[in-house]
Amino acid sequence: MTVSEAQIRAAIDAVWRIESPRLIAGIARIVRDIGRAEELAQDALVAALEQWPATGVPRNPGAWLMAAAKHRAIDHLRRHKRVERKHEELGRELKALQGEPAREMEAAAEMEVDDDLLRLMFTACHPVLTREARVALTLRLLGGLSTEEIARAFLVPEPTIAQRIVRAKRTLAEKRVPFEVPRREELVQRLASVLEVLYLVFNEGYSATAGEDWVRPELCEDALRLGRVLAELTPAEPEVHGLVALMEIQASRTAARTGPGGEPILMLDQNRALWDRLLIRRGLAALERAEKLGGRGSYALQAAIAACHARARMAEETDWLRIAALYEELALVMPSPVVELNRAVALGMAFGAQAGLEIIDSLAAEPSLREYHLLPSVRGDFLKKLGRLAEARAEFERAAALTRNAREREMLLKRARKLG
Repeated sequence: MTVSEAQIRAAIDAVWRIESPRLIAGIARIVRDIGRAEELAQDALVAALEQWPATGVPRNPGAWLMAAAKHRAIDHLRRHKRVERKHEELGRELKALQGEPAREMEAAAEMEVDDDLLRLMFTACHPVLTREARVALTLRLLGGLSTEEIARAFLVPEPTIAQRIVRAKRTLAEKRVPFEVPRREELVQRLASVLEVLYLVFNEGYSATAGEDWVRPELCEDALRLGRVLAELTPAEPEVHGLVALMEIQASRTAARTGPGGEPILMLDQNRALWDRLLIRRGLAALERAEKLGGRGSYALQAAIAACHARARMAEETDWLRIAALYEELALVMPSPVVELNRAVALGMAFGAQAGLEIIDSLAAEPSLREYHLLPSVRGDFLKKLGRLAEARAEFERAAALTRNAREREMLLKRARKLG
C-alpha cells in the first residue's frame, strides 16, 4: 500500500466515524429498517474503499456516501417490489441523485438530516430494548463505534456486544417500531430513555467501573457530541439542556483528573488551572437555558451541583452549603442511596466529618450499597479527618477490594498505606 493509499484509508475511516450516523439515519428513513440501513450504509463504505484510492477523496465525501447508499436503497426496494408505495418519494430521490446540481442536493440533505438523526436516536433508545441493548446500539449507530470498540469500552466480550446489537435490531423489526419522532404524549417517556443512555455512556467514560484506565475520554466525547445534537433538535426540553450542562462541566476537568502515569487525582487535589474554561462556560450557559425553561429535574440539579465546583477557583471556595441543599432537592426528585451518600459528603464538608459520618453509618445496612466501593471510601475519609486512622485504613482497604478498576484500587491502597 502506498503512502497516498494509506492516507486515503485514514480519511475514509475519519469520514465514516463522522458521517455514519447521518448516513444510517437518512437511509433508515427510506427503507424503514435500521438493520438494513446499516448494511446499505456499509455497502457505500465498501464502494468508497474500492473507488477512492483510484479517484481520490471527493470534495464532499459525506454527500458521495449518501448518494451511493441511496442508490443501493432504491435498488433494494425495487427488488422487493415495493416501488408502488414509494414511487413518488423514490422518484424525487432518483432525480436528486441523477440530475440535480450537487449544491441543491446538499441543501435538501441539510433540511432532512436533523429530523433523520432525531428519529434514529429515538429508535435506538426505544424502551422495548434493554438498557444494555440501547447503549450498545446507540454507540454503534450514533457514535460510529465498531463492535470491538464498544466491547473494549465496557469490558464485555465482543460476541456479547454483537449479540446485543443483533437482538436489538431484530426486536425493533419484530415489534415494528416506527422510524419516527414519537408523538407528544409519548415523547417524555422516550426522551427519558434517550437521556438515560447518554448519561450511562458519559459516566462510564468519566469514571470507568472496571479495567486499567480510570477515565475513557472517547466515551465522554461521544456522549457529549450526541447530547449537543439532541439539544439542538429539542430546544424546548429543559432536561436535555440540563444533561448537556452536566456533561460539559464534568468533561471540563478531564485534563486534571489523572496524573502523568494515569493515576486518579481526586477533585479537591486537582490543579484547577487545568480545567477547561470554555467547556465550563458552555456548561453554565446550558444550565442557564435549562433553568429558564423551568428545569429542576435530576440532570439540571446535578448540573447545578457541578456548577458549584466549577465556579470555585480554589477548593476552599466551594459552596458546600448550596451543594448540600441541592442534593436534598435531588433526593426528592430522584431518591436513591447513592444520592444520600453524596449528600453525606456535602454535609460533612459543610458541617464537619462527624455530621457526614452519621449519615454514612445510617446507610451501612442499605442492600444496594453493600458492594459499592465508594461507601467505605467515603467513610474512610471521614474517619481519617476524625483521627481514627486504624479504622480509616481498614475502610480504604475494603473499598480497594470492592472496586473493579485497577487505577482506583491502587489509589485506595496507597491511601491505606499512608495511614500505616
